[in-house]
Amino acid sequence: MDVAVTVAGVTLQVRFAGRGDFRGVQMAMKAGSRPDVIVASQLSVAAQEAIATAGINWADETGAARIDVGSIVIALSGQRPAARRPSTDWTPAAIGTAEAILAGTTPTAEAVAAATGHSLSTGVRALAFLVKRGLLQAPKARGPQSGRRVVDFDRLLDQYSEAAHRYRAKFELRCGVLWREPFAEIERIGQKWTSARIPWSVAGALSASIQAPYLTDTPTGVVYVDATSEIGILQIARQAGLEVMEGGRLLLRPFPTRATKRLIQEKDGLWVTSWPRTYADLRYEGVRGEEAAEHFREVIHGD
Repeated sequence: MDVAVTVAGVTLQVRFAGRGDFRGVQMAMKAGSRPDVIVASQLSVAAQEAIATAGINWADETGAARIDVGSIVIALSGQRPAARRPSTDWTPAAIGTAEAILAGTTPTAEAVAAATGHSLSTGVRALAFLVKRGLLQAPKARGPQSGRRVVDFDRLLDQYSEAAHRYRAKFELRCGVLWREPFAEIERIGQKWTSARIPWSVAGALSASIQAPYLTDTPTGVVYVDATSEIGILQIARQAGLEVMEGGRLLLRPFPTRATKRLIQEKDGLWVTSWPRTYADLRYEGVRGEEAAEHFREVIHGD
């Protein structure tokens, strides 16, 4: 949507880019003639960089802005004045339910409960929450077998990814490993966990490199393990013969939700997270994470 805005006697062509994610901003910049300013609800770091590279000004609803047009100069730093308090309405069960649905589970209470490991009543509440947010459409019929419909797949993926990032684990462990052949090294380590019946899975960029190869170098690898405390994750590391090392290239984290652990799949001798969880984790890995995540989504989902 384009509008003309007059500020201090200067008319600016302003284009609204929706939520402000990298993909939406790329589409906005290609839509029609070049605008003076792009605005959005909350521009991601990758989106801000893409706009700045194109030499276009920007602002979003958080108060962050970078505008320099003629005599108009607004917040060249581009910093947000204050961080918004994160929403607390997403629960681990709701996040896991969204992950399962995005991964292909039919949106019924029975199917969701089976996929995530939650009780039937928890599945019902999680589905009701997603309906209330307008992410699913409820049918007239009721019951555990009654199916819902995804209203907007991209919006569900975006909101799930943001919630998954907010509720990530507060503790992690860095370990030193040989990194010349990361997948061979992780497969060797993983075999020890598998023998001990400890669930594990590669995540983020490592998982994406297996599910839809796009990276030639992965400086750090993230692996989820079945731990609920810092002591537990240390014990799991030692069980595989790993040594704690500051700056180590292998980062161990606990599975973020029960559903994430249940939805892992084996591929080429390695356990990988579901593609929605891979996307959500990759999106927040480093400066270029969002761009890599969008490439991953296009390869996996095909649009």
